[in-house]
Order: sequence, then C-alpha cells, then structure tokens
Amino acid sequence: MTGPTNNTLGWMLDEVLKVPQARHAILLSADGMLRAFSKDIDRDDAERLAAGLSGVQSISRSTAEFCGSPHAPWRQTMIEFAHGYVFLVAAGEGAYLAVSTGDDVDMEAVTYRMHKLVDRLGKELTSPARQDTGSPA
Repeated sequence: MTGPTNNTLGWMLDEVLKVPQARHAILLSADGMLRAFSKDIDRDDAERLAAGLSGVQSISRSTAEFCGSPHAPWRQTMIEFAHGYVFLVAAGEGAYLAVSTGDDVDMEAVTYRMHKLVDRLGKELTSPARQDTGSPA
C-alpha cells in the first residue's frame, strides 16, 4: 500500500480522470490518511480533503438505518455542489476512493470507472487499521 511519503498508486488514480469533467482523485484510509492522489492536485490539498472525506464517509455510514437496515454496509456517497460533484466509494477494507468532477459529468461513467479501478487493484487498495507504534509510557 502507498505510504504517506510516496504516491506509487497515483498514476492508477489518473485513469479515472479520463472521463470528461473528472478533476481529481484521492485514495484515503478510514482514519483520514492520504494514501494516493492523482496528478494536478497538491499533496497538502489532497491530505486536507482526505481528512474531510473520511468524516463524510463516517457520517454517511451512520445513517444506514434511514434506508431500513442499520447494519447494511456503506458503499458510496455522492455530494452535489453548484459546479460539480464529489463521489466517494468503498475501495476495500478501510479504504475509500474519492473523485471530484464538474457539473456536466457523466455520473454513470465516473462511478463505473471508479468501481472498475477498485476491482482492478483489489487487495492493493485495502488499508488495514493503523497499529499504535509509539513506545510504552
């Protein structure tokens, strides 16, 4: 898996951006850590957005009972803005893929590419929970 100091999976995220109006893609962990990012997005912005999108996913997951089943697994969230969208999908155990787009994007094409990318990468996109690596007090 991509660590915090490199971006070895970034080129794969760029594949999702081949859809017209797709802007940026980031891969994040459940705890909000940036795992990879596409070209044309600054690392600092990608890290800030990863933290925020982790919260969006958590809030979305907590509303499962609104759909009739409090234990249903969360799969995806879409946020609409005046000039675009953010798509957030599950990308394996503890990992999420987010893509931002313009407002005239083909939504089906974006989500299709996102899911194909997740399928293609399989276990590489999993992000196990971080272990406490600090020394005992």
